[in-house]
Amino acid sequence: MKKIILLLTLIAVFIGCGKKEVAENNVLRVGATPVPHSELLNLIKNDLKKEGIDLQIIEFTDYVTPNLALNDGEIDANFFQHVPYLESFSKDRNLKLVVAGKVHVEPLGLYSKKYTNLKDLPDGALIIIPNDPSNGARALILLEYAGLIKLDPKAGLKATEFDIVTNTHNFKFKAIDAAQIPRTLEDVDAAVINGNYALQSDLNPIEDSILLEGANSPYANIVVVKENHEKNKKIVALINALQSEKVKKFILENYKGGVVPAF
Repeated sequence: MKKIILLLTLIAVFIGCGKKEVAENNVLRVGATPVPHSELLNLIKNDLKKEGIDLQIIEFTDYVTPNLALNDGEIDANFFQHVPYLESFSKDRNLKLVVAGKVHVEPLGLYSKKYTNLKDLPDGALIIIPNDPSNGARALILLEYAGLIKLDPKAGLKATEFDIVTNTHNFKFKAIDAAQIPRTLEDVDAAVINGNYALQSDLNPIEDSILLEGANSPYANIVVVKENHEKNKKIVALINALQSEKVKKFILENYKGGVVPAF
């Protein structure tokens, strides 16, 4: 009798472990910044559940931790960045991360609490830009496109303040962490803010910016995974769900131009 009980106990443990393993295999952990990334992921959570995938969303509020967490295997994918940022970050830290699919563009904008028109910016105005290399360059390229400065053509997507060759109005630039920039608006003349942080700070990119990046921007936000994981069934299902008509309609109806579909 004892042998039978022991056997049944072992079988129960084996079945329990099997169920736990299956459940863990169905989990898809995706790191994302809150707006709009987490919102879009929550939108498709039930769609993935119907495919047997348990989407778990881990929120981050900075641009550094998500890639490190992905590289360390703490998450399976992340959704917060664009290709130039990924390439720059991965090169600096020797990470093997790749693009699984692109989803949307968050137009970068120039905002000001003091001025409502670019022409009103005074000589010597202090303009805040992101301090990470890719978004810092993106900010300067936006200002160059508007005719506020001129950059050395050789700098390309790696432009910094030191690559400004013409600055007629003697604008001053200060680079700080992108997530902190909205908080500086009351104290500076203008600031270049990433679309997601603008939305999180209740800024409407269409209505509140005095300069806004076009929808044809090459800086599409992407889903990123570790190298050779882009064909994983759960990742493919994630991309298909994020590139659905449902998501496109949600973006167009809810973000009023602050987020634009890239598929």
